[in-house]
Amino acid sequence: QVQLVESGGGLVQAGGSLRLSCAASGRTFSSYSMGWFRQAPGKEREIVAAITSSSSGGRTYYADSVKGRFTISRDNVKNTVYLQMNSLKPEDTAVYYCAARRGFEIRVNGYEYGYWGQGTQVTVSS
Repeated sequence: QVQLVESGGGLVQAGGSLRLSCAASGRTFSSYSMGWFRQAPGKEREIVAAITSSSSGGRTYYADSVKGRFTISRDNVKNTVYLQMNSLKPEDTAVYYCAARRGFEIRVNGYEYGYWGQGTQVTVSS
């Protein structure tokens, strides 16, 4: 079992930065692949970024819309995964969710993740 708690959301002006954190419980965090998803009002949930478990090299994936602006990383000592978001745009406004799954491969579909946090709101003003 893994419990996830996100933090770091807030209101920021366009062009600004935020860093989201997702703290995970459990002693086997390093064996989980992690993902960040977001859902804007009236839109479907979408993958933002993902990172594999450390044992599979910590490979990363980014949605095209955030490539070059967002960076996902993990600290297995702190049981935390981060999403550094730079050059934020109003279209990045959404609730951001952290998710975890057992497995060694990148997965971009939410249904393949078994554990979810409660979400944190990110609002980017123009």
